Amino acid sequence: MRNVSIVNVDRGAPSLAQRTYLIPIIKGLAVTLRHFLRNLFGQRDVATIQYPEVKREYSERLRGRHILTTKDDGSLRCVACYMCETACPADCIHIEAEEDPDATVEWEKRPLVYEIDLLRCVFCGYCVDACPKEAIIMSRQHEMAFDARDQAIVGIEQLKQKKPIEEEDIGYRPYF
Repeated sequence: MRNVSIVNVDRGAPSLAQRTYLIPIIKGLAVTLRHFLRNLFGQRDVATIQYPEVKREYSERLRGRHILTTKDDGSLRCVACYMCETACPADCIHIEAEEDPDATVEWEKRPLVYEIDLLRCVFCGYCVDACPKEAIIMSRQHEMAFDARDQAIVGIEQLKQKKPIEEEDIGYRPYF
């Protein structure tokens, strides 16, 4: 066995500034004051933007709000195959199917209920990748504000394509 000796180091009594943590507090307040004054007097290298008057430029691949695309006759392209619901890692898509009375094939379905909970959605784009009919796409619209939780659950009417697809601000789409 080795002989180990323990040495006590006497550091002395801590000062008042060390006991009350004044030095770290003063340093933190100095950093905050420096940033405040830099933002107040408008230097060019500040990270703050004057939103909503000035909007930041985002990538072309931004994944925003979902859009359910429509056919030329105005009906939904979705055939309620549950592929997007299955692929969703956040489990935020809920679909209920019904038989389509206007379909040429007798077993074709359409969604009776198609809901996405935007508070649970992680905007990963897996639903877009999984859809075989390109029925769901993602726009570049990312500004979403809700007063209540039930406003974040959007249905078919809110998701339905409002304009021609060329005029929509389309974000992420898989390349085939």
